[in-house]
Amino acid sequence: MFLSGYWLQVVLSWAVVAFATATVVVAVQKAKLEKDLQDVQNKIDIYEEWNGESTHRMKREDTVKYRLPTALVPTHYNLYWHPDLETGSFTGQLRITINVVEATNQIVLHSYLLDITNVYVLNREVDKFELEEERQFLIITLTEELPKDARITLGILFGGQMKDKLVGLYSSTYLNEAGDTRTISTTKFEPTYARQAFPCFDEPALKATFEITVVHPSGSYHAVSNMQQTESNYLGDFTEAIFETSVSMSTYLVCIIVSDFSSYSTTVRANGIGEDFSMQAYATSHQIEKVEFALEFGAAVTEYYIQYYKVPYPLTKLDMAAIPDFASGAMEHWGLVTYRETALLYDTSYSSTANKQSIAGTLAHEIAHQWFGNLVTMKWWNDLWLNEGFARFMQYKGVDAVHPDWGMIEQFQIVALQPVLVYDAKLSSHPIVQKVESPDEITALFDTISYEKGGSVIRMLEALVGSDKFEEAVTNYLVKHQFNNTVTDDFLTEVEAVVTDVEIKKLMLTWTEQMGYPVLNVSKEADGSFQVTQQRFLSNPASYDEAPSDSEYGYRWSVPITYITDDGTEGSLIYDYDVETVPIFVASTVQWIKLNVNQTGYYRVNYEESLWTLLIQQLISNPDSFEIADRAHLLNDAFALADASQLSYRIPLEMTAYLGQERDFVPWYVAATKLRSLHRSLMFSEGYVTYLNYARSLIAGVYEEVGWTVDADNHLKNRLRVSILTTACALGVPDCLEQAAQRFNAFLLNPTSRPSPDLREIVYYYGMQQSTSQSTWEQLFQLFVAETDASEKLKLMYGLTGVLNSQTLFNFLVLAGDENIVRSQDYFTCVQYIAANPVGESVVWEFFREQWLQLIARFGLNNRNLGRLISQITANFASSVKLEEVQQFFVKYPESGAGANSRLEAVETIKYNIEWLARNHADITDWLSGTASALTKKTQL
Repeated sequence: MFLSGYWLQVVLSWAVVAFATATVVVAVQKAKLEKDLQDVQNKIDIYEEWNGESTHRMKREDTVKYRLPTALVPTHYNLYWHPDLETGSFTGQLRITINVVEATNQIVLHSYLLDITNVYVLNREVDKFELEEERQFLIITLTEELPKDARITLGILFGGQMKDKLVGLYSSTYLNEAGDTRTISTTKFEPTYARQAFPCFDEPALKATFEITVVHPSGSYHAVSNMQQTESNYLGDFTEAIFETSVSMSTYLVCIIVSDFSSYSTTVRANGIGEDFSMQAYATSHQIEKVEFALEFGAAVTEYYIQYYKVPYPLTKLDMAAIPDFASGAMEHWGLVTYRETALLYDTSYSSTANKQSIAGTLAHEIAHQWFGNLVTMKWWNDLWLNEGFARFMQYKGVDAVHPDWGMIEQFQIVALQPVLVYDAKLSSHPIVQKVESPDEITALFDTISYEKGGSVIRMLEALVGSDKFEEAVTNYLVKHQFNNTVTDDFLTEVEAVVTDVEIKKLMLTWTEQMGYPVLNVSKEADGSFQVTQQRFLSNPASYDEAPSDSEYGYRWSVPITYITDDGTEGSLIYDYDVETVPIFVASTVQWIKLNVNQTGYYRVNYEESLWTLLIQQLISNPDSFEIADRAHLLNDAFALADASQLSYRIPLEMTAYLGQERDFVPWYVAATKLRSLHRSLMFSEGYVTYLNYARSLIAGVYEEVGWTVDADNHLKNRLRVSILTTACALGVPDCLEQAAQRFNAFLLNPTSRPSPDLREIVYYYGMQQSTSQSTWEQLFQLFVAETDASEKLKLMYGLTGVLNSQTLFNFLVLAGDENIVRSQDYFTCVQYIAANPVGESVVWEFFREQWLQLIARFGLNNRNLGRLISQITANFASSVKLEEVQQFFVKYPESGAGANSRLEAVETIKYNIEWLARNHADITDWLSGTASALTKKTQL
């Protein structure tokens, strides 16, 4: 079967439009580009010097002492804030009670972007105070030295701005049902933004209690904070809200909100571990009904955590709020968790099955932090993974406890583990425990290593020691260190205390102190045993020559190995990092072995070819002989190893023959993701049509089975349906494109009758892709602008980026810069959507090469989303020309802020893409031409 006429036209259109885009850009920027091209070789040389010196640059930055002096320890803040919603400014005053632990004549604390109008110390004389911008310090010099063990009270009057930012104390707006603009004020302090709202000792170990008063407009407005409100003073146009004194906590957990939001409430049952307490959910009044799912789930998962941790929740309330403008997905402020609207609000009219799961996962993550992160906090950001890795691990347990039919334990593989294995197989990765000092380095640490690798390694540790012992260790850790700060060793000490037969610390140091992970190579010996060796896994073979050897463990790991065999034998052992090989002895009748049961281990497994063949035969003859997680694992490892040229591509391609029998979401998600990836990689290569025919044949049976009718109460079937339909449309299956187009056109004729929320992104995107009418795009754009539901707005935005017209995509990119059209919080998502469209890729790249300074002015180099933007929009570049352009860009703009690692990742990824096709194209093409036709017949239903 050849390409359908339409799909061939699409492919040609992509090529023609991409060329047309490049032509337009060259015409507009001709003089500049000609000059750049003349200088390119010189600049590449400079870049390579920069790239090689990046580590030294980082070390030079470390010579600036960003940490506060240790002479003073705050114990209590009395904090008074007045956010002025009309002017967008705020004023405040505070008194900090401070213990002097070392004699000093200076008080040094953090303050950034604040106007300091007065500084005083009770019963002491202030000589002077000054702001140091680079370290974001407020340095107060006294006329006399403060003696050790003294207790002082520091007072400061200050003010600042709330507009045009999403961190610190900032303002947010929304339209109410009447169409009026309403303004609120809220906070986002993690990791280093509390200092933008009030002068403070803004380090996580410097915990203190907080007594907060907030002034808000009288009438419909109110204020909420971490603790319960105890008093209200009416002042006419304004009202003072006074809150009870908090427990001891880090500055980044402080939160206030001034709004006219409505709220619903429920009660969380402690069930004998502490006291019952209230949970309220806040949202704009016209959306308050959308918090019902979050309240129901939030209470249930909190009750599960109380029983799991066996530690009472230490506050008297746990509230949640949906903020119209929010930089992160959510933030775990103690007692008042804040969320993007899409992360909290659920409406069956707008929210898909994936939206529902995402909301539950986000709530479970943030509520897990109330103990692991808030009650016990890392001493310094080096150990951020103790917060984020554990919360990522726990969120899957939490959602599974409330919704066991969602298969969340298996979904950990595809959402957390497998994606970070891709990132961590690059030289631009970093260890879990990473030294950071500056605010840019700190904010950059909030990445997939701290979250996904951290969670994956904790999951591996739980599997090693057993869930009961692990739970016991967690309880002991929380009880021992509550209201204090810890380092990684403190947590591992508690785990090791409940395990008698494993040196937990020795094992875990190989995972936390060095980046990357191993691939275990398995061969069968003449005596019937299996021999296992290890080496570091790198996705690009060329990286092995460049890989550093600076780890004291030699980039070897102590690996907890689990295995199953064809005769049902199960076993486990530990492969110590300092041992060359380990044997696995089994019965002489055993034919095959499968390591890393359910992929709980953070490593890959490669088998000698004869063993791969036996595993494939078993998959084809009886897929159910492997658990869901093991089928997903075999697929993922086989393709990853082939991509890295450690395995013939014949192996994963032959493995796909079993997919005709696969009907579970998790394995199909792995397969479908790879089918789409190969489609993009092979699109303009010889053998593309053959690949397309084969890929379509693999998906044909399951496509017919899932259909276009959404199940009311089948979560995993709905997730499978979306994955299959998305892949079928991406592969150009004619019926899929026709179905999407029919539904899209029907929707435009009657916009009040929309497709099922599960189908909307598919219908909007592929319906838009097939339209050649500018008026159609304009109609969808107007619906997008008018939409008030945040979840639906993102779906419409995604649909708009499916158009195959470079000028339209460029126009949308320009429009997206208008805060009234695309909120700042959604801007980077919009850009990524456009760049993911092959037609939009070059449009986005050329646009941001020219607009980089404007982006820096708007978002700042400390913004980690901006820092990651270049690596995201260049992720599919696969030519030496594009590589040179990216390197040249980095030379032109050497200041990277929070994006230093992402720049290294971008270059590494492009080099990998260039080499991937050269290494694998012939292997794939030969297999497709030689054997795909026979396998195609077997897989068609």
